[in-house]
Amino acid sequence: MASPVPGAGQRPPTPNSTPRAGMPSSAPGAGTPLPSAWRRTTGTLTARTMLVTCGAALISVLVTAAVAFPLAVRAANRQARDALAVETKVVTEVLRPRLATGDTAAEDRAVRTLRGQGIDVYLIHHGTPDRVGLPARVVRQIGAGKPVSERPAVVAGRVSLVEGRPLPGGDGVVLVQPLVTGTARQVARVLWLPLLAGLLGGAAAGAFLASRIAQPLRHAATAAARLSAGDRTVRVPVQPPAEVEDLSRALNQLAAALATSENRQREFLLSISHELRTPLTTLRGYAEAIADGVIAPQDAGQAGRTMLAEAEHLDRLVADLLALARLEADEFPLELLPVDLTALVAGVAEAWRGRVESAGLVLRTELPPGPVAVLTDPGRIRQVIDGLLENALRVVPAGAPVVLAVRDADPPGYGVVEVRDGGPGFTDEDLAVAFERGALYQRYRGVRKVGSGLGLALAARLVRRLGGAIEAGHATEGGARFTVRLPYPGSYQPRTSP
Repeated sequence: MASPVPGAGQRPPTPNSTPRAGMPSSAPGAGTPLPSAWRRTTGTLTARTMLVTCGAALISVLVTAAVAFPLAVRAANRQARDALAVETKVVTEVLRPRLATGDTAAEDRAVRTLRGQGIDVYLIHHGTPDRVGLPARVVRQIGAGKPVSERPAVVAGRVSLVEGRPLPGGDGVVLVQPLVTGTARQVARVLWLPLLAGLLGGAAAGAFLASRIAQPLRHAATAAARLSAGDRTVRVPVQPPAEVEDLSRALNQLAAALATSENRQREFLLSISHELRTPLTTLRGYAEAIADGVIAPQDAGQAGRTMLAEAEHLDRLVADLLALARLEADEFPLELLPVDLTALVAGVAEAWRGRVESAGLVLRTELPPGPVAVLTDPGRIRQVIDGLLENALRVVPAGAPVVLAVRDADPPGYGVVEVRDGGPGFTDEDLAVAFERGALYQRYRGVRKVGSGLGLALAARLVRRLGGAIEAGHATEGGARFTVRLPYPGSYQPRTSP
């Protein structure tokens, strides 16, 4: 596969793509930057939470004021109207005798007192007011013998409360008092302190809430920075609220997963370095022996065959590493075709029969009478089966069986290939890590023959990329069982490598 050209796919710069000196950039944020201290102050979660809570408190204060002021004004005017009605009743009784005599010009003590309080008094005699200014409807209503209790009305050019009581003969008394003014200012003077206290309380609550929220987030940010610096021992205390608890647990799980992954990667690299060093040491030793003339001419053929075998082993190891890396990078080409598993496995058995029998093993097949059609890449699935057979030949003792089986509808929509053997098999602990890179290699190196530690990991990733599944288990023959499930053409769902 050709290496990508550096910079390929990127747009080459044009002469106009670089801003000239002295010209403002049109990129976002290219204007005059705010001072860093200001950004740090207003850009923190604490500051924003306080601003939000203060804003909410201010809105609450304004809404309270907007609701309280009109209610206070209406209440004050209602109280003034009730008081004016009482005054009207009293004044009417006091002035009844004087109005009966028609002496409308005289002002007694009661009238002067009311006018001193800002209440204007109109005396009506035989349907005629003593002064102009009263609305005509008020005069007609008094003349008709009906009481008057006007909501705000215009009297002598001012919006006023009007209360009137009729007397016999078209007489009556009307009291007029301007609407209460300055109530809003009075209410503001009364309410400003509670409103200010509410605003300050909102700011304090915001500061407290911000500190409670920001503190675990700061812990999480510090932990993330330590993780990025390579510290895998960092853990974040799990504290409420629930969202922060979830974040803390996720960071702790990430730290643990990274530690586990790096440990496995370290072990894998150590095992691979050992596996690479072995054939390289052999090749170097034989090459030095040939260069020094230590190997006799009659032994050159054997030395060449040994060097060739080690070189092939090294080539397989490098190929497995490259294939595994391409699979994990999602750059692995696949050619999905309808494939008859029965015919494919029969061909594999025919190709491997001689090699299996020369190793002293018994190769058996369990094939259905008809075809089992799946959608897969025949070359890649053959690579998987070959790798599983290679593993079996490495550990199965002479005389033990190796079985290739095919069946369908397990589960419905999948065809199945099984590779079973009568070798030493796996423990239950082995099955849990069978497809992890180098896991079994580390366990059994020096105990029994092992490969590079990559074969099963490569097989698992290949099968998953093909939309199937693979599992390891115990075989009825006493050894290991590998079950590969591949989808039928109508049920294929592509997957990416984990």
